[in-house]
This record gives sequence, C-alpha cells and structure tokens, in this order.
Amino acid sequence: MPAKWLKDAVFYEIYPQSFKDSNGDGIGDFQGIIDKLDYVKSLGCNALWINPCFDSPFKDAGYDVRDYKKVAPRYGTNDDLVRLFDEAHKKGIRVLLDLVPGHTSEMHPWFLESQKAEKNEFSGRYIWTDSWFKGGAGMPHIGGECERDGTYIINFFKCQPALNYGYLRRTETWQQPMDHPDALATREAVKDVMRFWLSRGCDGFRVDMANSLVKNDDEDKSGTSQVWLDIRKMLDAEYPDAAMVSEWCQPKQALRAGFDMDFFLNFPGTGYSTLMRDYDCPGRDDSYFRKDADRDIRRFLDIYLDWYEDTKDLGYISLITCNHDTTRARWNLTVPEIKLAYAFLFTMPGVPFLYYGDEIGMRYLELPTKEGGYTRTGSRTPMQWNGGKNLGFSDGDPADLYLPVDPAADAPTVEGQEGDPDSMLNTVRALLKLRHDEEDLQADAPFEALCAEKGDRPLVYRRGRLLVAVNPSGESQSVKLDAPGRAVRFAIGSAAVSGGKLALGPQSFAVLK
Repeated sequence: MPAKWLKDAVFYEIYPQSFKDSNGDGIGDFQGIIDKLDYVKSLGCNALWINPCFDSPFKDAGYDVRDYKKVAPRYGTNDDLVRLFDEAHKKGIRVLLDLVPGHTSEMHPWFLESQKAEKNEFSGRYIWTDSWFKGGAGMPHIGGECERDGTYIINFFKCQPALNYGYLRRTETWQQPMDHPDALATREAVKDVMRFWLSRGCDGFRVDMANSLVKNDDEDKSGTSQVWLDIRKMLDAEYPDAAMVSEWCQPKQALRAGFDMDFFLNFPGTGYSTLMRDYDCPGRDDSYFRKDADRDIRRFLDIYLDWYEDTKDLGYISLITCNHDTTRARWNLTVPEIKLAYAFLFTMPGVPFLYYGDEIGMRYLELPTKEGGYTRTGSRTPMQWNGGKNLGFSDGDPADLYLPVDPAADAPTVEGQEGDPDSMLNTVRALLKLRHDEEDLQADAPFEALCAEKGDRPLVYRRGRLLVAVNPSGESQSVKLDAPGRAVRFAIGSAAVSGGKLALGPQSFAVLK
C-alpha cells in the first residue's frame, strides 16, 4: 500500500539549477529553494521533487551521477541539503530526491575501477562484453576507450554506462544472471545510497528510468520488478513512510513492483499528449483542451480507465502539468485553455505534480542545448519571480545565467500575477485549496466517468460525492444531470444548475456538491 501521507499530497517539481539563485553565480541552489519554501506552500503544494542534485560532470544535467553521496557544489553542500529537508519539514513539506539507479557517469569511481584491466571489486558493477571487438548483442555500447578488453553497455548518452542488475534471458556468455554476486552487489549498492539520504531526512525518491534495470527482460518486466520488490522490502522494514514514484508509465507493472506512484507521461501511445500537446495529428493540434479542437477525451480516457481500474487498490497514477523533459503547456495552449487543463489534472485521482513555473504560465523557449537538454532545454529556463533584473531569478550577470530568462515584455512573473484574482497563479492556488478542502478530490477518492461519449466535448466525472464537469470548447454546452440537489461548489467561467441540467459556458469548469 502507498505511504499514507500521499493521500493529500501535491508535488512541486523543482529543477534546482533554474529555480532561485541565492549567491549571484547564475545557477539556482539549495538556499534559493529554502528561501522560497513559503511560496511553494502558498501554492498548496506540500511535497517537492528535486531533480538530480548529486555531484556530476553535467553532461546530462545531473542524470550522469559521479557521486551519489555528495551533492553538486553548484547547489551547496550535503549539510545544505539536510537543512533543506529540515526547513521543508517544519513547513509540512516532504522532499523526494531524484534517484538514477540504471547508470552512472563514466567518471564515477565505480566505473573508473570497473574499466581497469585488472579484476577488482567493481569489475562486474557494469555490463561488459568479453572482447574489445564484440558488440552489445543488440544494445548500444561503447568500445575503444578503456583499459579493459571489452565494450560496455550504455543506457542513454555515451557518458552513461549501464549498471549491472543481470539479464533475465541470457544469450551470451558475458551476460550475468540476476542472481550473480555482481548483479546482487549492484542492488545492495543502490539500497545503500537510498539509506544514506533517507537517514538524513529525505522522504523518498523519484526513480529515473525505473524499468531499465534488468536487461533482456520480458514484456512484463518481471526481472526489473523483482529488483524493485526486493528494494521495497527493505524500505518497508527500515523506512516505512518513504515513498517512490517511477518514471515507468506502465502502472500495471510499476505499482505491482512496489512503487507508490507511477507517472502518466508524454510517451508515445499513452494518450497523455492528446490532452495538451497533441502529437498524433501532423499539421493540426487537436489537443482536447484547445478551444477549437474537434476531438474528444476518449483518446486519453480509454487508456487511463484501463490502468486506473486495474491499479486503484495498489497505488496512484500521477498526472503532471509538465516536467523537465516535456514542452510547457504554453507552447501550444492559451492561458484560458491551460486553466481548464490544470483544473482537470488537479481534480483527478492519484497524486498530481506541478512543474515549477507552470503556475504562472511560463513559456517554452527555443534555445540551443544545455547540458544534454536538446529539445528539452526550452522547458528548463529560470523561474520568473518579478520584473526586476533577470526576472528575479538571480542578481548575477545575465551572461552567467544557467539559461536565459524569457526576454518578452509580457513574460509572466509571480509578482505580476499575485494581485490578480483571475491570474493563472491564483487559479492554481484556488484549485489546490479546493483539492485539500474536499477529501473527495484527493488521491484515493473513487472516480467514475459519467459523460465522456465519443465525439462529445463536455466531460463529466464523479469523485466520491462530487461531480466535476469541464467544457473546453468555445460554445455553451448543456449536460443532463441525474443528481438532484446539486449546487456549484467551484467554477471557472460560467456554470449553473437548473431543471436537472448543468449549463456550462464556453471554456468552463465546475465542481458540483
């Protein structure tokens, strides 16, 4: 069962190098996060996910870890991170760190030992073939750079050698089984890293590429699931309140593998992109929440309902406004369209995640790659706090910023939206307050789709005793209600109940109680 505190959790994802720079060097840091904890709490977020903050050469923005037990000096010290845990906890905010268990940097001490010709404790920590001219048996690999007579498997970029958790199905003599001492040693090393941070106040982990551990795994990922169930057993015994959310996007597998939450991500075929970033219609954006779209909710809902019904008693599906790998919603939606999309996300089951800056409608910027970001770079720009220097992100020289801030004269800022009750910022605050106030909108309250017919634009769904309705179209809509005595509890746009019908104005949202 998932950690109990997740029932009313709303996460705020922070890309640490871009959130708040406290010392003027152009890069965000732990002190900057500490300084803004009251702001995070004011949003209605009571949990953080901090993207990788460990020591790294930063060839993949920290997802190439050089030392799991040391924070990157650009952000501060280990003591600073522990202080962040402490200060967050004082304000009722939990903190998840980003765990990268599938690979390390090629500069990690484990790999520097593993690549040596002489056999040592770490020779089997990574996956090596048995000859310099032998490939990876269908997997990406690197050769010609190490002392060792062999090539090594990589997980993503060239700089990220894959850690060895064994092979479920072995086709080559150099492939180790999952119960090989070297594969088991890798598993224990990851447990050791988790214990290190949990014992210092971390509340759990977002797990990068969680389904990538065991190689030649089957379609059900039974090998990788076995690894995570073993890790979950350790957590339940030693840190029963710790939570894990997986980058897996297959909740039927992830939640059975011991994860509390699994992200519903922008992966091909999941249906998530059809809500706000419709990649399925070349030449036309038919995202459900676009006012002029002509597609219904079923492209998302058919997949979601299958997953939800199968896993609702196991854990939570986590919907996101965006993340560090995804184009921001302002890339293709207007502010009114985004408000409705977020109203939907924040009133659905599971544990929602709000990406920093989405609460003010930050834009996606077309930028050259930074630290392996490529097309993702434009969603990683500095947080926009006010209309001052560097939009309040840093007092440093603009030329030294991690990434440039939005140069537009109308760049959205927190300061610029604070006093406007109809702003994106205050709409998000109102939605999250509603979620916290109404238990029937929280993670585990029942869900039922009521009006979601193919071809129809309005969507009506039940959360516990509440009814929720959204009309993303530019036309007024009327929906029959078999629920007498209902009144509008919350609305965006116009909504009224009369004579057994709910009248929804153009681009509107309502919660009925």
